[in-house]
Amino acid sequence: MIVMRQNNANDFIRKHVLDIGSFFFYKNFMVSEMNEGASLNYDKATKLFLLTKEYYGTNIPFVYITNRKNSYSFEPTTHFKSAKLFPNLKGYGVVTYNSINNKIATLEQSFLNVPTRIFENLDDAKLWADKLMLHD
Repeated sequence: MIVMRQNNANDFIRKHVLDIGSFFFYKNFMVSEMNEGASLNYDKATKLFLLTKEYYGTNIPFVYITNRKNSYSFEPTTHFKSAKLFPNLKGYGVVTYNSINNKIATLEQSFLNVPTRIFENLDDAKLWADKLMLHD
């Protein structure tokens, strides 16, 4: 089955810029682009969690895509705490642009209890998110 991404402007809801990065909210998924050099942990992600709750609550299914254009640090154990906040998270996609980030993303997958996938470009990640939502 071929899934075609519909470039529907209605899918895009809003962009938010926080201290840690930029976040793009769509109907069925969100895309994060962390700032260069940011250091992310559970406490620093509180504003992001609140925004995510605002758009998806705990009932609207969504996929999280992290577009790793920049280098930043992240505590992977944050996934354990944040997973409890979002029982409606259906998938976690990571877009990487080099082999080091790809290896980090591979390790990070062990901290997640939802379908995960690593991509070389954002468009493929969005297609995957659409496909996951079709099967939900």
